[in-house]
Amino acid sequence: MRRILANGTLVTPEGLRRGDLALEGEKIVGLAAHIEPEPGDEVEDVSGCWVFPGFIDAHTHLQCWTGMDWTADSFETGTRAAACGGTTCVVDYATADRGVTMDDALAEWRSRAASGAGCTANYGFHMAISEWGPDSPAQMRRMREAGVSSFKTYLAYDHLRLNDAETLECLECCRDLDAVLCVHCENGDVVSELQRRVLAEGITGPEGHPLSRPAEAEADAVSRLLYLAQIAGARVNVVHLSTELGLLAVRAARARGQQGVYVETCPQYLTLDDTRYLEAGDDGFAGAKYVMSPPLRKPADVRALRGAVLAGEVDSIATDHCSFNLRGQKDRGRGDFTKIPNGGPGIEHRPAVMATTFEGQLGPEELCRLLSEGPARVFGLWPERGRLAVGAAADVCVWDPSARWTISAATQHQAVDYTPWEGFEAHGRAHLVYVDGELVVRDGEPTGATPGRYVAR
Repeated sequence: MRRILANGTLVTPEGLRRGDLALEGEKIVGLAAHIEPEPGDEVEDVSGCWVFPGFIDAHTHLQCWTGMDWTADSFETGTRAAACGGTTCVVDYATADRGVTMDDALAEWRSRAASGAGCTANYGFHMAISEWGPDSPAQMRRMREAGVSSFKTYLAYDHLRLNDAETLECLECCRDLDAVLCVHCENGDVVSELQRRVLAEGITGPEGHPLSRPAEAEADAVSRLLYLAQIAGARVNVVHLSTELGLLAVRAARARGQQGVYVETCPQYLTLDDTRYLEAGDDGFAGAKYVMSPPLRKPADVRALRGAVLAGEVDSIATDHCSFNLRGQKDRGRGDFTKIPNGGPGIEHRPAVMATTFEGQLGPEELCRLLSEGPARVFGLWPERGRLAVGAAADVCVWDPSARWTISAATQHQAVDYTPWEGFEAHGRAHLVYVDGELVVRDGEPTGATPGRYVAR
């Protein structure tokens, strides 16, 4: 049986075209101005809708133990919420903690994803590396053979970061494996010292978080990473870029001709600023909802990053979804902002927030590049995913640009007690979402199907 999506505006690599799309099994089997139904075919009239390849969120932290607590969203709840927003594939960060091999970490994350009642969206993994040793290159080769085509290192956090020499060696391994290194860019020594100073001044609430992580700490780390990558000749992805100063460092690298410099930013850095840390309510602790790293920045940074998106300087928009409840998790950091679990939710609302924020500025083709094609190309999912074409995976999001609705924690599917976009009036919504050809969402609500599986890249 084929599923035919009729009379939509198809967002293809060759441009927009009016027509029909046919899915059968796990593949796209037809794309034409008109596809004549056969007996047994299921036809959905999607007139007035944009038909996208399923969106890809290449930066998530699901069912993750942080050393203090588990994230609020499991793979089951997180992939269901992702699909409700139109995302059909996530690339989550498996982490090889110190003393743990990458092989064991990958097995553990695959086990977590397979637990529960199943995943609604497909999933792959980056491998985060928290220590470097003689066997690390061999472990990375085994990861590559297992379908992990990207790795992550940190320039902050004492329990996670590599030094510059180790980072250089890791970059050289990535180069030899044709892999991408994703890097959290903050100067960890500076952050640690500023946290100590801010607390010593008696600033203990959420407002202390951005004070201890200035834009310069990000820009320094971005610049350092890009010079190391240039030495190694490796491809790098600057994750969750949040500042104009960091953007200037990227521009400098590209201006000197450096290749393989990819940039990811997130909806929170394109829509919210650091005044949120002063949000009233919950005895002055409501700002903890926005404690994430890097923190929300100045309005000037928001404007600069929006300009970079419009100028085509950003390769992908991901979420860094790392959800913790305000009550029972984040509030453990009352009296010491450094103990507030870092992270925020966004996996469900990324497409709607971005489509609304850039309405009239970015068309469906540009949204497709940022939310689907870009991450597919950077992270080894292309050409199977990230495009509408015969033979590609039947991961599809039918988007209704005329839908109007309000984002609210009361109606979201993320398993967390707030959303940073409470009351946001969204323009556009996922009407139909297919994962490997199976309908998993209709009008923002899950159907109950859980076809999600591990995707090797």
